[in-house]
Parts: sequence; C-alpha cells; structure tokens
Amino acid sequence: MARQGLNQSAIGSPQSAICRLPTVDYRMLLGKFRIVLLRKFEEGGAVEKEVAVLYKWASALALITIFYNIAEGGVSVGFGLGDETVSLFGFGLDSFVEVISGIGIWHMVRRQRKNPAAGPDIFERQALRITGIAFYLLTFGLAGTAIVNVFTHHHPETTFWGIIIAAVSIVTMWILIHYKVKIGKALHSPAILADANCTKTCVYLSFALLFASIGYELTGIGWFDSIGAVVIAGFSWKEGRESFLKAKGIGCKCQTNCPC
Repeated sequence: MARQGLNQSAIGSPQSAICRLPTVDYRMLLGKFRIVLLRKFEEGGAVEKEVAVLYKWASALALITIFYNIAEGGVSVGFGLGDETVSLFGFGLDSFVEVISGIGIWHMVRRQRKNPAAGPDIFERQALRITGIAFYLLTFGLAGTAIVNVFTHHHPETTFWGIIIAAVSIVTMWILIHYKVKIGKALHSPAILADANCTKTCVYLSFALLFASIGYELTGIGWFDSIGAVVIAGFSWKEGRESFLKAKGIGCKCQTNCPC
C-alpha cells in the first residue's frame, strides 16, 4: 500500500499535471509581435523613401538632359551658321528636337512616381507626335541641303568646333546613359531603361559629327561635311519613326521591353 501510494504520488493526478504546464505570458508575446510589426513598417518606410529618392534622381537626369540639349543646340547652330557647316548645324537642330522628347520623358518620370502602373497620357503622346514631325522635317531639310552642297562644291570654313562639340557630347551622353541605366535597374523601370538605351542614338549622332568634322579638317574635302549631314538625317528619320510608333503605343526598337 505504501509503494502504491508512492507511485500515485509520483505520477500525480491529472489536475496536478495540468497545473505544472508552463504558463504563457501573452503580454510578452503581444509585445514581441508589436516589435516585429514596427520593424516591418520601418523597413517599408525606408523602401518608400529610397524609391522617392531614386525618382528624384531620375527626374533630375531628365532635366539635365533637357538643359544640356538646349545649350548644345544653341552652340551648335551658332557655330554651324558661322562656319557654314551643315553637319554641325543639323546636329544642333537635332538637339533642339531632343528637348521636346526630353520634356516628355521628364513628364513620364513624374507620372510613374505617382502611379507606376499608369500608361502614357495625352501629354506624352502629343509630345511624341510633335517630336516625330520635327525629326521628319529635319531629315528632309538636312538631306536636301547636303545634296545641294555636293553639287555646288560647298566647303565649310572650318569644322574645328564640330570636333569639340562632338567630343563633349559623347562624354556627356555616356555619363547620362550610365546613371539612367543604374536608376532604371534600381526602380525596375523598363521605361527609364528604354530611355537610357535610346540615348545611345545621341552618341551615334555625335560620332557621325566627329568623323565628318575630323575628315574635313584632315583632307579639306567638302563631301565629308555633306556625308555627315546625310548620316545625321538618317538617324533623325529613325528617331521620328520611333516617336510615332511610341505615340501609337506600338513600342520602339531601342529596347525590347519598351512599355510605350
């Protein structure tokens, strides 16, 4: 009997077993849960701040592109008229047309910042149509002038400033492309990446101006200036076509995921 009583006391009654279960401090658990939620909210707030900063940089790059093209266009047109270089003059007009496109890009960045899922609005499409028309007009004007200069054996006074402006443009555009790609990848924005890729056209235009200007300075053959103008006209036609395609919502060839 003593041994049986000992065993029962060792096992204990069901009530005593329940009493020995560890007690849960619900206040402590609730406090930990609140801490986890606060950390999540803080992380979310940090991400939102980082995205806002990236969009500010994207907007700043668009504005830098606009003002740079205004300055480049003014200088190029001025020296192009003074030195009678068709390629430099056409390069400057192309820069002015790029200003219209740049304003559309700046507007797009502001729109995406407010609503990333929204598509191009009326302002952007209208800017693209105006850009396309301007590029087409520039194409015919440059091509026609270049042909006339070939038959009249026109020679520029000098293409020195074409070399300088083209070199500055190449460096500037590559810097802008680098940072546009960096920000576009950080924001996972195909539109900004497409803009960076399309900016490469400005680099190709600068190389065309550079080669034409160097060719004339080395040889004195007027055809180099006319050939440079024709090449710039060809790029202008391509840019005009892409502007109209993007305005129609078909997309562009400068980037496969172009959301236009």
